[in-house]
Amino acid sequence: MKIATLALLAGSAAAFAPAQCGKDVTTALNVNELELGCTEPLGVYDPLGWIETQPEKFERRRAVERKHGRIAMAAVVGTIVHNNHIVYDGYISPSNNLKFSDIPTGIDGIFTVPTAGLAQIIFFLGFVELTWLPASQYDGDYGIGYFGGDIFNPEEKARKLNAELNNGRAAMMGIIGNMVAEKITGQTMYEQYAAGHFNPFKDGEGVLFN
Repeated sequence: MKIATLALLAGSAAAFAPAQCGKDVTTALNVNELELGCTEPLGVYDPLGWIETQPEKFERRRAVERKHGRIAMAAVVGTIVHNNHIVYDGYISPSNNLKFSDIPTGIDGIFTVPTAGLAQIIFFLGFVELTWLPASQYDGDYGIGYFGGDIFNPEEKARKLNAELNNGRAAMMGIIGNMVAEKITGQTMYEQYAAGHFNPFKDGEGVLFN
């Protein structure tokens, strides 16, 4: 099984040949968007060739990637914090006698939040999206700065934006992997670590390990 998996991964990697980093797409951030996130050995990872066939859509797709990466990074941090049982004191819903500490860790915790609470979260995020961090602003620069300060050196700004993109990509993979692992093993992140469950081929519980 392991040999077959490695062979499949190797074949998939070979199918997507590295492309050179681009030199011709810039934004209001005064950095080259094709250079951002252009990490060796993949270079510009565009297996479907959309940069060449649909260049007019690149800016929006990069903005979507950046925003999803930011959300995923927040999700990963929140998952780690909650899995370590760091929660607010008090009640999330006094009328239901439901405390923050009563919300289970892991992905299933969201189903414990009352409907009114979920509605408030969705309303707040929609308000932020429309008024403060509009999706139509593709450059992703909302005037917040880097920890409250602006970066005027183009090389430093490009390095930090590149790190943000790559960290966001890692976070997207990480949060998806965490959710999948929870459903497969029946254990939250904390429970897997506490049980020393690090090798899916040899231990653990769930449909793939019985």
